[in-house]
Amino acid sequence: MKIQTKITLHFLALSTGILILLNAFILYFESRFNYRDFFKRLAARVNITADINLLPEKTKGYLEMRNRFLEKLDGEQELFIKAPANITTNPGLPEKFFKDLVANNRAEYKQDNRFYSGKIVSRGQNKYIVVVSAKNPYGYREIEDLQQILLFGFMGALVIVFFVGKFFSFNTFAPIRKLNNKVNSITSSNLHQRLDVTGKDEIAELQHTFNNMLNRLETAFETQNNFVSNASHELRTPLTIINSEIELAINKSEAGSRQHEVLSTIQTETNKLIQILNGLLTMAQSGYDGKKQNWEQIRVDELLWFAIESVKKINPDSNIEVDFSNLPADELLLNVAGNSNLLNLAITNIIINSCKYSQNKLVIVKLTAQNGKLVIAITDLGIGIPSDELQHIFVPFFRASNTHEYKGHGVGLPLALNIIRLHNGSIGIRSEVNLGTEIQIFLPSGPS
Repeated sequence: MKIQTKITLHFLALSTGILILLNAFILYFESRFNYRDFFKRLAARVNITADINLLPEKTKGYLEMRNRFLEKLDGEQELFIKAPANITTNPGLPEKFFKDLVANNRAEYKQDNRFYSGKIVSRGQNKYIVVVSAKNPYGYREIEDLQQILLFGFMGALVIVFFVGKFFSFNTFAPIRKLNNKVNSITSSNLHQRLDVTGKDEIAELQHTFNNMLNRLETAFETQNNFVSNASHELRTPLTIINSEIELAINKSEAGSRQHEVLSTIQTETNKLIQILNGLLTMAQSGYDGKKQNWEQIRVDELLWFAIESVKKINPDSNIEVDFSNLPADELLLNVAGNSNLLNLAITNIIINSCKYSQNKLVIVKLTAQNGKLVIAITDLGIGIPSDELQHIFVPFFRASNTHEYKGHGVGLPLALNIIRLHNGSIGIRSEVNLGTEIQIFLPSGPS
């Protein structure tokens, strides 16, 4: 999951928690206000009821005032009774409400949707219990309406918060995206480019870090490039001279003599050294040549024919079969962008290995297209590779434990992997000992 998405979700979760707390706060205090207001209305009726029953001379006025100015509450009931000196008998009131009333001379109580308000009034030596109860359907309806409003408001707020969070995270990571695009545009051919450092925040620190890394990479690549350029001349020339002189000495020596055998051995080892040196230099050049030379559109099916022709020249006894039965209908999908010489070298090396380690048994070269990639599958019936050694076959100079009887230097597959990676491709391999090996080359297809 991207950090931008994580921030959006965290922002949404935080806002959800805040909204839930806010809605609970509103609902709680609205309920308390609603209940308190209703209890006040009941308390006013308790006082009026007490005055009506205890002040006969004012009964008419209180009755008129109550009828004119006080609405009749839903399920309103009045209780006015004379209490004994020691109040112990409950006149049908809720037990908790009755106990609070006796203990405090005033009490309020809610049972389901019925509210009770009462007090004990003293007149002379007498005590009277005055209680008014009623239902509060309007208050409950008001709270239910508020709950619906808060619920819909909560859901709408979440939608708004989600898109605000996406917008916020998108803008927050805009410098990161710009930095990422700039870094992706820097390749081995333009390592001299640097990121523009703006501001003094964490992004600027990251830009400084990338620039320092690019400085080190540019130095390393230049060192490698200089080595490859110089080694091509400084190493190959003396080895070629040595090989020529040895060949002259062999021609002048007697066949079968000790001197002839020694010179032949030196020539053989010198040729091996030249082959290893050529492989190493080619592998170094395939990893970085300072620029993309001869980068062009290549028809892979035609490239395979050239590679097979090269293999036939090197090993005339090779037995190679080509399978083009599943080529895509669109010929443009057979194109890849790259260097034809390098790709030809990589494919040739893999086919030569397949022919060599299968002792010229049938090798099948199959070309297919899938998921926007061209897949070149090279399958042989050779000696295979031990499963515990598969992970090492692309390491330079590594040779499997069952290849000692075959000539080789362990640079062909690493060289092929470097070339394929240079073309934004990859290599996969499957192998079983004594059954054979299949190597698949994946290259991005279509016009570049």
